Amino acid sequence: MEKEQNIKALFFDIDGTLVSFDTHRIPRSTVEALEVAKQRGIKIFIATGRPLVYINNLGDVKHLIDGYVTTNGAYIVIDGKVIACHQIPVEDVRAMMRFSDERKFPCILVGESDTLLYNPTREVEAFFHRLLDLKDTSTPVSLDCLLRQRIIQMTPIITAEVEAELMPALPSCESSRWYPAFADVTARGVDKGEGVKCVARHFGFTIAETMAFGDGGNDTRMLQVAGVGVAMGNANEPLKVVADYVTASVDDDGVKKALEYWQVI
Repeated sequence: MEKEQNIKALFFDIDGTLVSFDTHRIPRSTVEALEVAKQRGIKIFIATGRPLVYINNLGDVKHLIDGYVTTNGAYIVIDGKVIACHQIPVEDVRAMMRFSDERKFPCILVGESDTLLYNPTREVEAFFHRLLDLKDTSTPVSLDCLLRQRIIQMTPIITAEVEAELMPALPSCESSRWYPAFADVTARGVDKGEGVKCVARHFGFTIAETMAFGDGGNDTRMLQVAGVGVAMGNANEPLKVVADYVTASVDDDGVKKALEYWQVI
């Protein structure tokens, strides 16, 4: 693949890609690189498994962001306007809740505007505080009120083995995993790669004109779809295999190095 690409849009996962798991901050080199890209007229998008209400760590680059692909592509927002919302069928939501009750595991239910940790435990609350620097996993909403919203993602805190047992009971859903302790479940056909395609259609640029950065399993389709797919040095090995390029880790200026290598900045 030629290093010189006509890149018009950059897509970034958050955790482990833009933001360090160690510091919960965006490295200064990444901020400066994105500022240069923006000055060159390149659009910048977030593509994350986080719900919109969980995005709490992008203050240093918020003014540079043109849109958000959230909940692994299930909910896409451009200029404050929702351009895509993919609902999980109610029967699959109920099946997840029954499984959670029976197997006694917590599960984050994500609505259009609220989240709720179903069957919560203090250990899980503390875990997400440490991992994602979240103050609360639930917004101030009752279960009844949440279920009146369209549910767009479910995040059960389960092993891969339990996930394999669960998914056949959710026929309209698929799952992805970017951290060993939990899975993200969305409506079938929803992933970050489809999110990139949706944004490209909205703005009128081609997929070949996109570059995507990620580090986890839920970034696989995005890196495969994008014109250039970049895996961080701290990415898991299966993601590195499908990437066009493997850069340094998030804490070793990986974003800046990749953008320089591909002559985007």
